Amino acid sequence: MELRPLGSTGIRVSPIALGCWPIAGMSSIDVKDDESVTTIEACFDLGINFIDTAYGYGAAGESERLIARALGQRRDRMVIATKAGLHWGPGRKQIVDGRPEQLRRECEESLQRLNTDRVELLYLHAPDPQVPLAESAGALRELLAAGKTRAVGVSNVSLAQLREFAETCPVAAVQPAYNMLQRDIEQDLVPWCISQGIAVVIYWPLLKGLLAGKLPRGHVFPTTDSRHKYPMFTGEEWEKNQDLVDRLRPIAAEAGKTLSQLAINWTIHQPGITSALCGAKRPDQIRENALAAGWRLTPAQLTEIDRALAQRGKAIIRPPV
Repeated sequence: MELRPLGSTGIRVSPIALGCWPIAGMSSIDVKDDESVTTIEACFDLGINFIDTAYGYGAAGESERLIARALGQRRDRMVIATKAGLHWGPGRKQIVDGRPEQLRRECEESLQRLNTDRVELLYLHAPDPQVPLAESAGALRELLAAGKTRAVGVSNVSLAQLREFAETCPVAAVQPAYNMLQRDIEQDLVPWCISQGIAVVIYWPLLKGLLAGKLPRGHVFPTTDSRHKYPMFTGEEWEKNQDLVDRLRPIAAEAGKTLSQLAINWTIHQPGITSALCGAKRPDQIRENALAAGWRLTPAQLTEIDRALAQRGKAIIRPPV
């Protein structure tokens, strides 16, 4: 698998990265530790050298602990990204906390969980509206200087927030949501990152499984599956999305690929995109996703995809705030 530069860090990463939220067991169903470990181990054979987790992936750091178990003595063969600034409170309430002392504490605990003395990339998981962004950025800059991380990133930010963060701390990577139906970052965030040499590492390339095309129209999500809360999985939006998937199927078939591979390949070849986080909790999932790299869609196939997306129209992705 090809490797791409992670900004100007000198670190090179695979365009397919393993996203380790599913193995945290917070919203996915049927998560098994042994399968999670095997999924991580599969990355070595697939040429995936980039793995993404967070302090808040799991009520007690389950994701980071499983990564340490899977990597063992091969830790230095993997580029590890983790995040600080988000944890879980009572009743599984998500708490954003960007105070410098909290970021330092979470970083140290993540390093202990991961059984390493540093990570390659440490993100601010999300801006804390109660803490000036410059204070959070300053804490990550100190962790960078102390060698706790080789590079700093920021996730879930607007362009204005990214620029503000970068005034205090050098930014190697930004992590936004991006996929065929969620493309707002093409207008501002991506062009600025290209101009600044900042890597764009995206999540949701399959839009929480929607673009994989494996969910039938009549599928009913159990209450334990967080997807039932999203408008894209209900009502008229669900029907429109199923229509889009049906229009993409013959394009994937012509390319000799699965729908997942089609969607991921399209994503990693968009301008400015460095890598796509592909969540997986079983080895077969990451093996399928890995085959999205190493080839390109033809101009005719890209034109057909553009037509299908235009026919679908603007999608409603997230629940109303």
